[in-house]
Formats: sequence, C-alpha cells, structure tokens
Amino acid sequence: MVQSQLSGRFFEPTALAGMERMRFVTRRQVEGNYSGRHTTKRRGGAGEFVDYREYAPGDDLRHVDWKAMGRMGRPYLKLFQDETDLSCTLLIDCSASMTHGARSASDGSGGKLQWSQYFATALAHLLVIQRDAVGVGVVRERLTDYLPPAGSAQHGALVRQTIEHLTPDGTTDLAQGLDDLLIRARRRGVLMILSDFLVDSLESIIASVRKFRARGWEIVAMHLIHPEERDLPEGNAFRFLDWEGEAIVNCQLVEVRQEYRRRFESFADSVRGMLLGVGCDYHRVITSESYLDVLRSFLVARSA
Repeated sequence: MVQSQLSGRFFEPTALAGMERMRFVTRRQVEGNYSGRHTTKRRGGAGEFVDYREYAPGDDLRHVDWKAMGRMGRPYLKLFQDETDLSCTLLIDCSASMTHGARSASDGSGGKLQWSQYFATALAHLLVIQRDAVGVGVVRERLTDYLPPAGSAQHGALVRQTIEHLTPDGTTDLAQGLDDLLIRARRRGVLMILSDFLVDSLESIIASVRKFRARGWEIVAMHLIHPEERDLPEGNAFRFLDWEGEAIVNCQLVEVRQEYRRRFESFADSVRGMLLGVGCDYHRVITSESYLDVLRSFLVARSA
C-alpha cells in the first residue's frame, strides 16, 4: 500500500492496530459478495431460500420470480439466506453547529465535527481491513457530497481524504440529506448517522429514517454532544451566539444553569426515544470521551 493511502490528519493507524481484528457485526440482514462474516438475505444465488419480497423500483429484474408473478399478478423477488459482507455508509452532519467546542471557526480542534472525523476515519479503516465496503455522505442543507460504498484500499483512502477536508458551514436539513441519500444509494446496508441532531424538526428526520427502515436498512445513530452543551461552561456572565443564525443572548449563568440542564436532558431524551422507536441503534456520545474508547466499546457491544 502506498504511503498516501496510509496518511491523513485524522488517521492514526498505530492507535488502531489493536482493534484491527475486531469486527463490525450487523444486527440485521445485509447484502454483499464475500462469504463468512455477516448474515444476509440475498436476491437469488446460492443459499437457503427464506422468503419472498415484493419488487420495488430499482431492484434487479434478473431476480424476479416470474412464476410467482404469474400466480400473484405482481412481481416478487426471492430472498436467500447466506453469509456475506457489509456495506456501511457514514453520514456526517457538517452544519455550523458541529463547530461547537472548537477553538475558533477556523480551527476546529475540540469541536464535534473534529471528533466525528477521527471516529469516522477509524471506522472506515477497520471496515476496509475486514474486507467490507464503506462509503461517506456529507449533509448540510442537503446531501452535498457522496461516495458510494466500496471495499478497496484505494477507495478507503478516498473516503479518509473526503472526511479530512470537511468544513462546517450553514444550517442542516438532515431529513433532506437522508432523502437525497436514499435516492442515490443502490444497495441497502448499514447507515451510521453522526450528528448533534440540533434541527428544527426531529419528526421530519424520523419520517426519513422510516423510509430507510422500510427498505431493510440498519440504522446506527451516534448522537454527538459537547460537554459545554450539556452542562454549560463555568463562569458567571456569558454571551451565547447562535452557530447557524444571528441570535445573541446575554445572561447571568446562575439564573439559567439548572433550567438549561433540565431542558437539554429533555431534548436528548426525546432524540433517544424517537430514534429507538423506529428501530435505530442509538448511542449518546460526549465528545470529551476518546474516540478510540467509544469505537472499541461500540464494536464490543455489537459483537456481544
């Protein structure tokens, strides 16, 4: 492997060496080509027949059971049980609110986006090492960048480069980004959303997630929270600026600290409850935690 494929600002191969034998295990059926690692329901091919599924636009016509269509009057696909590889898409929220915690707008060190860049880079590397496919999508007001999943070392390097050059900007419409991705994605698999979920409407996100779930996707939600969002910084008087707008609030912190914590916990609980309610694998992450520790715990939990 050439040196350019082993480098990157957020890529720490030495730190990841101890995790290269750990597997990202799926909890639902996936599609793929390799054998021996993940359970799948494939359309056609070898394996034990398990079920039929009604044809949906975009499905391969070669896998339609024409005899079943003749009996039922509608096209159906055969599903087979097999062991195969994983296709994972990392969807990264790149809105201005992901800057929270950074030293400055030009230096993202310590911000939520930087944490997600380290985490996503590490996970992408491990997926390629285990011969699985990884892709990346970037969401601002809609899906602005998208690399479909693939499993080559060259593609893994391209994914890492895309993640490395992310810059937060503007507002986010995560629901629109999800809808854009669903149109462009050709293969179902695992979708991991890395976001702070600071949006105008959680309901619209849930509606979009339901569409993925209906198509057989597995959804993992990584809810990123900076410590100062949860507890507010130490001090007496502060000016709060809206990362994605022009609002400014001046206040004595002692007046609002307790009520702020109560409301923030209510918001976080709402995000958790709504995502769990549509079958997501939900993880609340405080970005002061090491991304390596979070990744290790995540992989261990998935394999349990």
